[in-house]
Amino acid sequence: MKAFGELTKGIIKENPIFVMALGLCPTLAVSTSVNNAIGMGAAATFVLIGSNIVISLIKNFIPSKVRIPAYIVIIASFVTVVDMVMEAYAASLHKSLGLFIPLIVVNCIILGRAEAFASKNSVGSSILDGIGMGIGFSLALIVIATIREIIGTGKFYGMQILPCSYQPAICAILPPGAFFTIGILMALFNKWVAKKS
Repeated sequence: MKAFGELTKGIIKENPIFVMALGLCPTLAVSTSVNNAIGMGAAATFVLIGSNIVISLIKNFIPSKVRIPAYIVIIASFVTVVDMVMEAYAASLHKSLGLFIPLIVVNCIILGRAEAFASKNSVGSSILDGIGMGIGFSLALIVIATIREIIGTGKFYGMQILPCSYQPAICAILPPGAFFTIGILMALFNKWVAKKS
């Protein structure tokens, strides 16, 4: 039961975007399309899981004075792998996400989980935490991107789903649309969580 709790807390109870308001910079920037959201979510999840495993394994060997720089080096190594693999096998997605792939290194979610969780818990728990937080981040990104893409372009995952006569609300795929969408979803999500508890 504890393992299930570790896995699911990042999806609802401690959702990085809707509850903890972490990682909002890439969320605002890449949630213009579902394709971008899936790519960023997958990249961040891979880095979360990989860095949590390594940090949990070597936590007792890292001197406390250099733990944050050590965490950043570990996270940067995984981000470099993601960046190179994405550039080689998903060039269009890599180009679309652009600068936001290298910026995963300083994403608050990843560094926060390294410091608050992986450095204090076992490898197994750290893996579950990384998976749960990654899924929570990815799902939130996909929900935001779905709303913005449908309202802003009339499409979902690049496919036209609204009639051609639909006049897209371009504001939805611009920065103000991101702020409004995230704000409304945060309010609804937190109200729903409060009712459940």
